[in-house]
Amino acid sequence: MIRIVLVDDHALVRTGLRLILEKQPDIEIAGEAEDGERGLALIRQIKPDIALVDVHMPGVSGIEVTERVRKAKLATRIVILTMVDEAPFPKRLLEAGASGYLTKGCPAEELVKAVRKVADGQRYLGGDIAQQLALATMEGDASPFEDLSARELEVAMMLAQGRAAKHIATRLHLSEKTVATYKARLFEKLGIDNVVALAHLASAHGLLESPARITA
Repeated sequence: MIRIVLVDDHALVRTGLRLILEKQPDIEIAGEAEDGERGLALIRQIKPDIALVDVHMPGVSGIEVTERVRKAKLATRIVILTMVDEAPFPKRLLEAGASGYLTKGCPAEELVKAVRKVADGQRYLGGDIAQQLALATMEGDASPFEDLSARELEVAMMLAQGRAAKHIATRLHLSEKTVATYKARLFEKLGIDNVVALAHLASAHGLLESPARITA
């Protein structure tokens, strides 16, 4: 039996995933969490085979969930579910330790297939995502976010969502000075000098599901 935890801040998404997966005789939904912090606690508590995790959640993001599960050497494998399908983003999540990456628009049968493959120790990329990764590699058509490390990308995403440096520091267990260093570094790599420009750039390259409301 494949035991799964669902981690997504949208109750409707969790319900849909549960309805699809519970129809399978070899899959059991062992628990649900509405944010990354609760998701991590649940993963540590019940030790599921797989956690289906949304990247865009308030507070602890899917990137941090993935990294913290890996650093804690937990056996749970992470499969990312997101609206974002641009190649550089799944690449960073795979580097952070994710075992699978699917868009929320994938067919139900593909979700089930991915769960079974990841449970069997394999990695799984949705067909559209795998194609984009291959094309990006062949054509050299890289996003400006391609040069960011996984941690820089996470800080960039939180800044683009309007999070303050103090909030980011608390969530990522960093000092505000370290967050400021990451901010300066990623601004330099992206060729920008303010958070508004970052938010527009992130939206343009598919790193935000909707444009961030940032005024300063």
